[in-house]
Amino acid sequence: MYPDLKGKTALVTGGSRGLGAALCLGLAKQGARVVVTGRDAVGVERTVNAIRRAGGSAVGVVADCSKEDEVERLRLTAQQAFGTPELLAAFAGGGGEPALTLETPLTQWSAVVEANLSTTFLVLRDFLPAMCARGRGAVVTMSSAAARQPAKSSAAYAAAKGAVITLTRHVAAEVAPSGVRINCLAPSAIVTEKLAAAPEHVRKELAATFPLRRLGHCEDVVGAALFLLSNASGWITGATLDIAGGKIFG
Repeated sequence: MYPDLKGKTALVTGGSRGLGAALCLGLAKQGARVVVTGRDAVGVERTVNAIRRAGGSAVGVVADCSKEDEVERLRLTAQQAFGTPELLAAFAGGGGEPALTLETPLTQWSAVVEANLSTTFLVLRDFLPAMCARGRGAVVTMSSAAARQPAKSSAAYAAAKGAVITLTRHVAAEVAPSGVRINCLAPSAIVTEKLAAAPEHVRKELAATFPLRRLGHCEDVVGAALFLLSNASGWITGATLDIAGGKIFG
């Protein structure tokens, strides 16, 4: 438990499902008031209802974080509901399905970069000024093990997630004097909805490639995120934490 998270306002992008939804629930269990946002209205409502059923406090905002006006609307709605967020998780992204780089059209490349890198940039640009003005706040961004070494993910996804790491380091250095911290997570094979639907033998073969001989779970990522958002990591900023079952990336 991280008592310092209790009563704080947290905003999670990509909160309609997967790791984002899991973090929303984890933050609520810590006593934070959670603003759940994503493009999927049904998923956003599902996450909010799960938090409220467990006795937590949450509101949902349907927004596409690749659009400037919708990020601005998200910020204003969050402030009206719970006040200025002190905790921010930029988890929106996707599009990592395998694709041959030399056969990738520019439209697909641009869409993947926009969904992963531009969303992170826009959210940081819109929410950080208020945090810096208050002199406190913690942010976690979402990269991927695909950014750390070649994998089956598309090159567009790997490049965008690699850029998220660089963006995180750069902005963390810019805002550090204000007391705001920004760190990044780089998960590998996590059992979310997509991987859970894979055949059992596929999951077993994949698990065997990790030194810890298992796949990651949402709880592994949530635990790391909560640590980085809490005062327990108060002297850590600009770092990228690999959540990869013992795999070491050079």
